[in-house]
Amino acid sequence: MVTGAAGFVGRHLVDHLTAEGDDVATTDRSEGGADLLDADGLDREIADTAPEIVYHLAGQADVGSSWADAARTLRTNAEGTLNVLDSARRHHVRRVVTVSSADLYGIVTPDDLPVSEDAPLRPVSPYGASKAAADLIALQASLGHNQDVVRARSFNHLGPGQSDRFVCSALASRIAANELAGRDVVAVGNLDARRDFTDVRDVVRAYRCLAMDAVAGAAYNVCTGHASAVSDIADRLLSMADRPMRLVEDPALHRPTDVPELRGDPARLRRDTGWIPEITLDSTLADLLDDWRRRLREPSPAD
Repeated sequence: MVTGAAGFVGRHLVDHLTAEGDDVATTDRSEGGADLLDADGLDREIADTAPEIVYHLAGQADVGSSWADAARTLRTNAEGTLNVLDSARRHHVRRVVTVSSADLYGIVTPDDLPVSEDAPLRPVSPYGASKAAADLIALQASLGHNQDVVRARSFNHLGPGQSDRFVCSALASRIAANELAGRDVVAVGNLDARRDFTDVRDVVRAYRCLAMDAVAGAAYNVCTGHASAVSDIADRLLSMADRPMRLVEDPALHRPTDVPELRGDPARLRRDTGWIPEITLDSTLADLLDDWRRRLREPSPAD
């Protein structure tokens, strides 16, 4: 069972699980599924589905909007995770893979890099704090209830179908829009930030590997171990554009705080599951840009 199945990562995960021959049930609030804060409704869905494994992806995933509504973000991500875990335990789900975010690490120094799963949790954004709380709730379920929970801590991921609320997809969408309109200015925020980017199709492979082979109770970074500057991402995308363009800084695109570099250590994931990323960054960016060209030329109700 996949929660948040209609979201960017959820859709890719469902496709991957189906391709692997798994019997997949889905739930998503946008498609009539129970809200994470509707404990009774969520419990009925899990009882009716009787899954062996739950991949918990649903939640509030927008870092920027978390500053405007911290309370809703905390409730959705922390209390929502508690409701999923309580119901999974009640109905004897064999394993729950909770999907968290590297934002829970928050403030890191150059000496902390690459970040391991043993690093302290020092979240900066309300979103990061909500994910840290959800991660601790999952740990408590493991330690306090002996529940089989695996915590995936995903670093930045990208790929076809991603919302333009996220930096790489936002850049790709602006470039594709410029191609259609004949414009040459691409608005950008902080170009100096360095992030560990992984293709979403590699990320969902990692989630299934964790469901199959991870150590119960453990946390796992899902990342490549390599960081790229946003300026490098922008330059790569500009090189793929069909006309010359230039970057122009827009102060409105800067976040209240931004960690200079966030790069993870994927050694535990590789050791326990054998997972390694397979898709190159250039291939991912080309696919992302082509996806935005398609979406802007042939808009659908979902877009």
